[in-house]
Amino acid sequence: MKDLKTETQANGSLPKLETSRCGSSGEALLKPSFLPMALESSEPAPDQKSRDNWGSSLEFLMSCIALSVGLGNVWRFPFTALENGGGAFLIPYLIVLFVVGKPIYYMEMLLGQFSSRGIVQVFDFAPLMRGVGYAQLLALGVLATYYASVMALTLRYFFDSFASELPWSYCRPEWGDGCVSASGGQPVPSQLSRNFSSSTQLYLQRIVLNETDSLDQGIGYPSGSLALMLGLSWLTVTLIIIRGVKSSGKAAYVLALFPYVVMFILLVRALTLPGAYEGVMYFLTPQWGKLLEPEVWYNAVTQVFFSLAVCFGVIIMYSSYNRFGHNVYRDANIVTTLDTFTSLLSGVIIFGILGNLAHESGTKDIASVVKAGPGLAFISYPDAIAKFKMLPQVFSLLFFVMLFMLGVGSNVGMVSCIMTVLKDQFVNVKLWIIVVCLSLIGFLVGLIYITPGGQHIITLMDFHGVTFVSLVSAIFELIAVGWIYGTKRLCQDAEYMLNIKTSNYYRICWSIVTPLVMVVILVYSLLTMRPLSYNGQEFPLSYRIFGWCVSGFIIGQLFYWAFYANCKQPKGTLKSRISNSIKPHSDWGPLDSKKLMDYQMFLRNKDENDSRDINRRSVCYPIADRIFG
Repeated sequence: MKDLKTETQANGSLPKLETSRCGSSGEALLKPSFLPMALESSEPAPDQKSRDNWGSSLEFLMSCIALSVGLGNVWRFPFTALENGGGAFLIPYLIVLFVVGKPIYYMEMLLGQFSSRGIVQVFDFAPLMRGVGYAQLLALGVLATYYASVMALTLRYFFDSFASELPWSYCRPEWGDGCVSASGGQPVPSQLSRNFSSSTQLYLQRIVLNETDSLDQGIGYPSGSLALMLGLSWLTVTLIIIRGVKSSGKAAYVLALFPYVVMFILLVRALTLPGAYEGVMYFLTPQWGKLLEPEVWYNAVTQVFFSLAVCFGVIIMYSSYNRFGHNVYRDANIVTTLDTFTSLLSGVIIFGILGNLAHESGTKDIASVVKAGPGLAFISYPDAIAKFKMLPQVFSLLFFVMLFMLGVGSNVGMVSCIMTVLKDQFVNVKLWIIVVCLSLIGFLVGLIYITPGGQHIITLMDFHGVTFVSLVSAIFELIAVGWIYGTKRLCQDAEYMLNIKTSNYYRICWSIVTPLVMVVILVYSLLTMRPLSYNGQEFPLSYRIFGWCVSGFIIGQLFYWAFYANCKQPKGTLKSRISNSIKPHSDWGPLDSKKLMDYQMFLRNKDENDSRDINRRSVCYPIADRIFG
């Protein structure tokens, strides 16, 4: 770079640039004609950093599908749609998908692939905002640990499905007269309205979870059977990521495609059940008045946000293993579209089954046979499967193995993201040691969630350790990219890497619409916030204080690392230190040294052209320049 600076100063102008095709990917680059022969060589420099890559572009796509298409699509989306207007919910859902989901997904793919950096190091483009990466990393750790406990439950139900009679389909004598057998053919809705409980609900609460009514006596001890299932869950994740993307990329084909095989089998079965048509129409029939309720739009944003797994850093991490120049624009569109399709597909399947459940129960009120809440996958669905007249065990096995595969696909991404940060930090430590240590820690922490009070703790940590802090960190991430780094600069990066001009749709979303929507959602959640509760009971004060301490610690990363970045700057005024700490590092850009120099020359050429085309005296210039260039 010293030679570059010297020649530029000597000639008084930028060196001549010529277009070349670089690398096997064939991406178009602007190459300075004076580049040294050493840099023109295809061999990397001896000191150049190396990074693993996906075995193929398809592995990356399958991994993204396995990550984003998860449990939230199968058992959260249908009931969220039901509670928010049925078919009318699809309108705000699709709108939010286009103004929040797709722009963020594409943005994170661009950042990861362009820089080949993980969730923390990617903020080299604005060191002041590095705390966003650490906050997302901590939230991801909380999510991965309790997500594995849900996988343990699916395994428990999977093995229970081998019984000659599904164990949740009948009542035990010790449950008394208040139990309604799931396969007994009683008029379930009328009995449930008189405080009766189905055998599926009692089986989950009293047999599987041994659930406690409150936390007054503590959380209790872990369940032995669930501890075994939790161990198997973490062993599965460990074996898949033990060699990094080299092994997880191969497993992604099964994790991404197998659930769809099961879904289409269940779809055929669901649509051939008596009453299925009424159930599907109930799911798709809009209640237009719901569109005027803010809660519907809030739920649409949260559904898209967490379904696509944006602003958690996993998409950035996955993209960082791509070859430079891979068409992430195409992949972002594929994944976001497929995610929506999967949500709709699961809705049709579930409500086809629930329509049959209503038909068998002799009622037309399908809402009365739906039990929403955290136990959806383990109460409503098993209850419906138990009423199948033909081979209920087979459909139960298919359903729970599908849930397990969906859970594994998502959890592999979460743990891989944490693993990547640690590997980037401790480059000399073998990868398998990091993976095994992470899995052991995850298993030990996960034991808390399989205690009698574990579901209470999941509810507590889901809000304070994941949902709330993720909304906050997402806003800061969008500000960091759209305004500190600049939408204009990100679009230039996309043009250099993909040879694609970014449309105004993405520019406006990244800089204005998406951050504004996220701020509105955060403000709305704060204004409507109520004391956290589980099954209608508020958490004790000590637990609520602990929850807010967790939130404070994670959000505090934003301020700690901003202060740290400010202190690391050369001595000067506060304004100058802050100004320096929001500038990209000198090596920010492509990992390859040749591409990095080409990129820096590309930016110089862009800036020179912009200075001739735009009147900088305009009052609106700074804002317009940040967005449109």
